Amino acid sequence: MKQSMSVRTIGNLVLALTIIFSIIPFISMLSAALQPQGSMPTGIQFTTTPHWENFIDAWNIANITPLLKSSLILVIGVVPAVILFSALGGYAMAQLKVPGRGLIMLLFMIGLTIPFETLVTPLYYEVDAMGILNTRWALILPMIGLNMPFGIMWMRSHFEQMPRDLMEAASIDGAGHWRTFVSIQLPLALPTLSSLGILTFLSTWNQFLLAVVLINDPNKRTMAGALQSFVGQYQTDVVLLNAGALLIMAPTMILFIILQRYFIRAMLAGSVKAERLRPGNAPPAAGPTIPSGRRSHYPFRPPVPLSLPAAGVVPGRTRTG
Repeated sequence: MKQSMSVRTIGNLVLALTIIFSIIPFISMLSAALQPQGSMPTGIQFTTTPHWENFIDAWNIANITPLLKSSLILVIGVVPAVILFSALGGYAMAQLKVPGRGLIMLLFMIGLTIPFETLVTPLYYEVDAMGILNTRWALILPMIGLNMPFGIMWMRSHFEQMPRDLMEAASIDGAGHWRTFVSIQLPLALPTLSSLGILTFLSTWNQFLLAVVLINDPNKRTMAGALQSFVGQYQTDVVLLNAGALLIMAPTMILFIILQRYFIRAMLAGSVKAERLRPGNAPPAAGPTIPSGRRSHYPFRPPVPLSLPAAGVVPGRTRTG
């Protein structure tokens, strides 16, 4: 469908404004981080002698090294678990006949509407009763549980869009649910899993409140807590505060740049499927490749219907005039 010149111009203008408004905060932080320490930056202004040493001073003053280690341990413990359990739960809710599936999804939706701050106090008593208060498990286990409802709903929406023909073809070949899930569904869900991993990484990396409440040791908290070092009771070093914020933002920006194509592909998955299902759009001719442990007659092709004999022809005999 061709777009008119005015529509494309308006779209490009909106896109340009969105990019500008997204980049301005980052440029403002960078310009403030390069100013002399103790100064009060006003607006976006770059000095002729930028102070790149501010990033080193911010790293040392906030003692970011142990906080970086703690954040990496937290991310390594939370993100893979959320991806695995969300994929399993989303597949079960979308493709399997789970008793009470509607009620379970309703409870997940209700859990997502509860403000996060109201869960901090109950979590504190639960973690204390488990005897893991002031340990790394005090952050890992709650973060896995808090990210599970969204992860399951996220993956469920993906698996619901998968064609039923794939499931039927695998079932005809003798593949069970587990083989279908591992060999067919998971490879096709890679963009959605990557986007879920990015979102879980962001929520885990930027976690601050739970780290302060559930952990007393400052060296076991997350990197977001490092910003407290630049905020005093009577004075705040704005320059080092912006430098520290950029240091904390750097891993998330690098991760998003590396995995952005998977994130965008997952965001567009629903619209692409809707476009394919429109009347007049023919499905792809080539059938999917269904892996099998013992058979080797793939790619899978539907059985070819047998040709019926012509009228007056008896199978096994020759028609005579």
